[in-house]
Amino acid sequence: MSDDILGYIPALRAYSRALCRSVPDAEDLVQETLLRAIENVHQYRPGTNMRAWLFTIMRNRFLTNCRKSARERTGAADCVSSSVRVQVKPGQDWHMQAREMQAALREMPPHYREAIVLVGALGESYLDAARILGCDIGTIKSRVNRARHILQDRLEPAL
Repeated sequence: MSDDILGYIPALRAYSRALCRSVPDAEDLVQETLLRAIENVHQYRPGTNMRAWLFTIMRNRFLTNCRKSARERTGAADCVSSSVRVQVKPGQDWHMQAREMQAALREMPPHYREAIVLVGALGESYLDAARILGCDIGTIKSRVNRARHILQDRLEPAL
């Protein structure tokens, strides 16, 4: 394998944080992705886009984990510790803007969020994003456009 998997870890972390709602879950998803990639390295075709291959593995693991967690309800909703939260106000505007952006992304429908993160944040081409998400390039363009409008509506103050 000529590509270096380690070089893709920052992009995998960024994509996993867009998919997952918590940093520990995102880190676990990156580890699962790398483990699956190593286990299935024989399925990788040299000369193809390794980054897209890794992102596809990550997305599939994420969807599998979502289906699994929907079946396996834990007692976390009943836990008192999750309802008690100490919040510290950040002192910098950029930090608040980043949090607002993250909140807007979390509330966005998943298919729009995946498209805008792949194209807008990670710099994937529309074609590669279409391959990763398994849909047409026109669908990706439409999703990115709609996601941008959702973010704009959510983040711009009403005039």
